[in-house]
Amino acid sequence: MSSQIRPVQSGEYSAAEQVITDAFNDPNIAGMVRAIRESSFYWPELELAAMRDGQVVGHVMVSGATLRHAAGERTVAMLSPLATAPGRQRSGVGTALVAAVVETAEQRGEPLVILEGSPDFYGRRGFTSASAAGITIPIPDWAPPEAAQVALLGAYDENDSTWRGEVIYPPAVAALGH
Repeated sequence: MSSQIRPVQSGEYSAAEQVITDAFNDPNIAGMVRAIRESSFYWPELELAAMRDGQVVGHVMVSGATLRHAAGERTVAMLSPLATAPGRQRSGVGTALVAAVVETAEQRGEPLVILEGSPDFYGRRGFTSASAAGITIPIPDWAPPEAAQVALLGAYDENDSTWRGEVIYPPAVAALGH
């Protein structure tokens, strides 16, 4: 049975946060999501839930981050976090959520989506090296450099140098130690 993917409803926030906490075994990640929701970096149409039998079984969020480039700054789309309920992992929920949120970002006209995550998982879903695209993403010391990734979407213009630079995480993400 497949999941229904749709925007998270405000009445589902606590269920989504429980999925996030259970998936990461860390309540701080759900706290980051709450803080993003309260910030100017929050894009409600890019916070999606995977639903099965009326229950939230997965969650993904794309919100804004700052890209500092030679001529100034601009906002870019950042995927974080992606979570699947532990009993539903390895069942396609995460893959479906990533595909849906990237497609929604594409429809919104976003040129790219950045993230830090597993190169194996995200590489199979269209993400490539951020550094190869001229983007520096701060990653934790324990993460391999390949964890800094980007999906270049249809609106991306490789000749526009303002899409290259250093990512500055919003306060809610930076507070986690990135």
